[in-house]
Amino acid sequence: MEPVFVYGTLKQNQPNYYHLNDTKNGCAVFRTVAVTVNKYPLVISTKFNIPFLLQKEGMGHEIKGEIYDIDATMLKYLDDFENHPNFYKRQKTQVKLPNGDITDCWVYFLPEYPDSYLNLQYFDNYDSCGEHGLPYVTSEELQSLE
Repeated sequence: MEPVFVYGTLKQNQPNYYHLNDTKNGCAVFRTVAVTVNKYPLVISTKFNIPFLLQKEGMGHEIKGEIYDIDATMLKYLDDFENHPNFYKRQKTQVKLPNGDITDCWVYFLPEYPDSYLNLQYFDNYDSCGEHGLPYVTSEELQSLE
């Protein structure tokens, strides 16, 4: 089992959480909440209102998320889902557990992004229904609006 830290639509009560619960995708077991040790910019962008964790250490906030222990099948599924390594890049990152311990987890970062993303609002905790008014839009929902 490998630990993965999720910070966006894969968290509990978020639009893509169901992927972690679908046993056809592999096994994912919730372990705990956590926060990144280092600061990163977490922004929301594109017509889909996607949360992106920009690979720009030292800017932004410590990011709140959840740790799941996942099997190799789920890791492959998430790599495909996140289009790693062509879009997102999965890398080991230090996160702090509620008891203060620090552990390494896989995290999906966006390494290549427009400079304008650095001018967007930075968040420390993603919620599709947050006060930002930028709910996540699935490709199916977008097609129905067009």
